[in-house]
Amino acid sequence: MKITFCGAAGTTTGSKHLIEINGAKILLDCGLYQGRRKEAMERNSDFPFDPQKIDAVVLSHAHIDHAGNLPHLSRRGYQGNIYATPATRDLCSIMLPDAAHIHESDIAWLNKHRKRDDLPLLEPNYRKIDAENCMRQFVTLSYNRPMQLADGVRLTFIDAGHILGSAQVILDLEDHETKKSCRLLFSGDVGRPGNDLLEEAAASENVDYVIMESTYGGRKHELAAQTSEHICHLIREIQMRGSHLIIPAFAVERTQQLLYTLDKLRSEKCFAPVPTYVDSPLAVRATEIFRLHLEDLKPKVREAVFMRDDPFGFEGLRLVRSVDESKALNKIKGPAIIISASGMAESGRILHHLRNNVSNPDNILLFVGYCAENTLGWKLRSGQKHVNILGDEFTVHADIETLDSFSGHADHDELMAYFSRIQGPKRRVFLVHGEPERSNVLCKALAEKYPESQVEVAGMLQAVEL
Repeated sequence: MKITFCGAAGTTTGSKHLIEINGAKILLDCGLYQGRRKEAMERNSDFPFDPQKIDAVVLSHAHIDHAGNLPHLSRRGYQGNIYATPATRDLCSIMLPDAAHIHESDIAWLNKHRKRDDLPLLEPNYRKIDAENCMRQFVTLSYNRPMQLADGVRLTFIDAGHILGSAQVILDLEDHETKKSCRLLFSGDVGRPGNDLLEEAAASENVDYVIMESTYGGRKHELAAQTSEHICHLIREIQMRGSHLIIPAFAVERTQQLLYTLDKLRSEKCFAPVPTYVDSPLAVRATEIFRLHLEDLKPKVREAVFMRDDPFGFEGLRLVRSVDESKALNKIKGPAIIISASGMAESGRILHHLRNNVSNPDNILLFVGYCAENTLGWKLRSGQKHVNILGDEFTVHADIETLDSFSGHADHDELMAYFSRIQGPKRRVFLVHGEPERSNVLCKALAEKYPESQVEVAGMLQAVEL
């Protein structure tokens, strides 16, 4: 058996891991690389393998850095099944066409400038029709329901607690050549215990090999109580200033978590009522999918929705759909909360809100999750005073705040606790999905605590025989 790390090795985005056994090639995730535009275009334009020779794709969850290159894979000739949980499939049905639309728009914008400079025009890697076509290849599999995937390969999904429908991938493998059997666990992205909406990542048994994310190695998130106090303080601050709280947030999971928290704090009378807007058609549709998959949510959330005390539809909340409604938010006077995608501020309506608000010292920008290096969100979080937004430079005068407790990723201590719940020999452990500094810190901590396991940071295009 061989593993080749084709993405999210030495970085947090573009998750792709190729498993080869008994003549079959199985791809774990097929995500988009996100970062500097030129580097992202180069990495996303091709694959380090032949798409037509892949036998199956197993998808851990719907986030674009794990699923976003599936339409491109299909366009390049992949015709097999894409295995995912039911909620992941439904989320992909809205997220992949949305990502394709953004990609086509980016290429159109670049071509306008390239035409002016008499440069060759670019072709999109895929189009919206490719995203819609690849949805026909999805085969859904619920948690804890084993399925024979290929000769000598059995697949089981277990809950990862990261976003709705997110899964850890268990592959029970029988290598016909070596006559050996083993169990491989791919963590996907590991969620946080104590998530308001989701159960924590499930424990696993008899694991021989682990491919594990390391996004927050060496870092610790804020406590939930501190988070509530911080949010209440920021909202009271914009009410006093008569200004805006702008929150870039991923349309899936982060937005719903924010709404749940705001509803809870509002009911506790932490702050006076304030108009709240979710300006993301994708987030609006994702919230509807949350209501369709209540089985994946915690019992208290299911009960709240059933009892019509809907945390995703509280008084004063407005879900913005049309472009005209979105533009009208720029004319709002007085305090307001605007939640808009994307969370890394790389695309979507959030860019227009940042253009209109980033230079006002009365406004507050609140980042509630991870931003990959070199994204606009990362630049703002890092304190850069001059940023480029949609082709124009702006000076940052707004207050910049961060709350990583909303992150869907487990922090260092939580990753260590997660690893302790993985039962079995855990002979070799490969850390992926992390910037080198983060992965190396986690690697050292795991190696010291579990000397019987061979722990290493996976390298890009590294191939390992097991």
